[in-house]
Amino acid sequence: MAGVHPQDDLLKLTHRENWNVQHERLHVKHRGHEAMHAEMVLILIATLVVAQIVLVQWKQRHHRSYNLVTLVQMWVVPLYFTLKLYWWRFLSMWGMFSVITSYIIFRATRKPLSCRTPRMVYKWFLLIYKLSYAVGILGYLAIMFTMFGFNVFFRIKAEDSMDVGVIMLFYGLYYGVMGRDFAEICSDYMASTIGYYNRGGMPSRSLTNDICAVCGQKILVDVEEEGFIEDTYQLSCGHIFHEFCIRGWCIVGKKQTCPYCNEKVDLKRLMNNPWEKTHVLYGQLLDWLRYLVAWQPIIIGVVHGINYSLGLE
Repeated sequence: MAGVHPQDDLLKLTHRENWNVQHERLHVKHRGHEAMHAEMVLILIATLVVAQIVLVQWKQRHHRSYNLVTLVQMWVVPLYFTLKLYWWRFLSMWGMFSVITSYIIFRATRKPLSCRTPRMVYKWFLLIYKLSYAVGILGYLAIMFTMFGFNVFFRIKAEDSMDVGVIMLFYGLYYGVMGRDFAEICSDYMASTIGYYNRGGMPSRSLTNDICAVCGQKILVDVEEEGFIEDTYQLSCGHIFHEFCIRGWCIVGKKQTCPYCNEKVDLKRLMNNPWEKTHVLYGQLLDWLRYLVAWQPIIIGVVHGINYSLGLE
């Protein structure tokens, strides 16, 4: 019929029919390009392998610079996509988290260090860690809730419940990674300032039996006693610490050694019940997610650059 354009026909189709038409056009456009596609796949695989080798070697040889660069990317990359896609809800939460965490880092890096700062720092990052853990679990449950069709019983659209689940899962994992990385930086600064910890050698101060090497404050509860707010933990090396301090040091701050003598810490002895062991697994998941969020976009960008320079589409 005269005056009718193909674009007008597409507007009359349903969303599913429109997607099928676009998909068929994509197949027609790329028909006969199998050799080019195979070359692009090989470039992608080779780039991933080389990037993985480089990142592993960098992490082993220069762990501190690797973590710092990764943390900056974790902080900046989501901000770029947030501004580009107008995700104002994420931007508001990102801004609030950044302001409070910046203040915490400022307090943790001051010299002389206030006696109240270490406990404040560990409580803040332990709170972020537990909140991210809870939000991530709720997001995962919401996704499973939708996949098994339970949303129908509550008259909730599958798209809405799935969106909520994915957003909550991303928020939990992202802020879990950020909190652990910033906690590690603060742990190093505070412990070095207090003097009972030295990353590369012997500490500058001698530790007595009634002082916590993480915060430098007196321990008021004996190891055998049950504390009203927190207990006192003794590691296999014999050194004792406040419960919040050693949990923040090992689980949140990603330290696997005694804060004073650098002896290997058995994390299983810090877990009072089987449910707490999931925190260690969750921490390992966050370490994997750091690679996915921080380095994957850069690797994909390198792949696109190589394809463009070779004239591949």
